[in-house]
Amino acid sequence: MADKSPHSAGPFVKPGLAPVARPAHDLPPLGEPDPADLYAALDLGTNSCRMLIAQPKGSQFHVVDSFSKSVQLGAGLEASGLLNRGSMARTVGALKICQKKLRHHNVRRMRLVATEACRRATNASEFIKLVERETGLALEIIEPEEEARLAVISCAPLVSVKTEQLLVVDIGGGSTELVWIDLSRVPRVDRPRAIMRLHTGFDPKDSSFPAARVVDWISVPLGVATLRDQFNDVNDDAAGFALMSWFFEENLSEFTPYHEVDQVREGFQIIGTSGTVTTLAASHLGLKRYDRNKVDGLRMTSDQIDHVIQSYLHMGPEGRRADPRIGKDRQALIMSGAAILQALLRVWPTDRLSVADRGLREGLLYAQMSSDGVLEEGPY
Repeated sequence: MADKSPHSAGPFVKPGLAPVARPAHDLPPLGEPDPADLYAALDLGTNSCRMLIAQPKGSQFHVVDSFSKSVQLGAGLEASGLLNRGSMARTVGALKICQKKLRHHNVRRMRLVATEACRRATNASEFIKLVERETGLALEIIEPEEEARLAVISCAPLVSVKTEQLLVVDIGGGSTELVWIDLSRVPRVDRPRAIMRLHTGFDPKDSSFPAARVVDWISVPLGVATLRDQFNDVNDDAAGFALMSWFFEENLSEFTPYHEVDQVREGFQIIGTSGTVTTLAASHLGLKRYDRNKVDGLRMTSDQIDHVIQSYLHMGPEGRRADPRIGKDRQALIMSGAAILQALLRVWPTDRLSVADRGLREGLLYAQMSSDGVLEEGPY
């Protein structure tokens, strides 16, 4: 079993990999930002490759095209420390599809990022070079802090004006990012916008607006895939779930609010963004086909979440695999994600969770568009 000690949440730099924000397209130079421009955001995680192409629209954006595919880039990484050849080949195949979409839409403003699997793999540099050689796309391996920040700003539209203490949880394949934000000194009407302004960093330099204060953040090196791999030798379904949940809680020991937050429910909001959270929401709603409009922004009580988790345990692996809301790909990961979520709801003072069908890609788009000044300042 891998080292159980939590990783530091300090700055991360991948040696020898200078960030490159744009692909090596043979496109003309970028001009001045224009609200008519298309933007792209690609998130290459431990399990999935996802991309959005969108156009600014008021204070939001309109999605023009999208792509999502399970590539399992991090398969075997926990044991070997390497990205294996099969995983890299699957991922390059998916990235070739993304490259075609970018060319088809003539997208020039984009960020293409990779996260925990590439941060941890000792052969990440070889993989990045392979991707650029095969697809012309130059991936950027981002630090945990930026990943956490982008997840936070993607959730700005879901922040209640009544929220004074906010916990944003992004459950990924290889890591889980948690950010605790104090909004108590921000006027209620400005709280969602204060979250959006964090795109410049967790310590905003512009003091002309009321600022959201980041109390603490942490990147726990346990996501749905890495946590599952830690306990894949436990054959009993319920026992494995319980062990994963308590083990994840142990890894929160360096997160300041774990010890110091006052146990007050009023004004506290947890927003969860991940496939785990949206899958639980779809199961709770009894959806036969996934509907983002019904899931994104949904608030679930802790009792409702626990009811869904217990139903998953009752189903067992075969039942979960046959459930269309979970499916074959996610069946192997849903219980580790549910274990993370249960640990969080056990620790912090709330009986509700806001479900976000949004994450790193949306955060990348908001950050690019905000920096370019093509989003209108307004309610989110």
